[in-house]
Amino acid sequence: MKKYEVLLTRSYMVTIQAENEDQALRYTEFYLGDCPDLSKHKDRMEQKFKIKEIEMTFNDAFESKEII
Repeated sequence: MKKYEVLLTRSYMVTIQAENEDQALRYTEFYLGDCPDLSKHKDRMEQKFKIKEIEMTFNDAFESKEII
């Protein structure tokens, strides 16, 4: 199999309860920062792929608003 490096960007809208906005941003970045490989052995065999490594390259909470 050939090997490829893919840059994947995703955005999430997270609703979080925290003491203040700064904590909400920081906790969201910290606790949602890692993403696991969700593929199963069967998926990898049937589709003929293998995820070798996942490296986080960007993790920045940049917008928030208080929900009343």
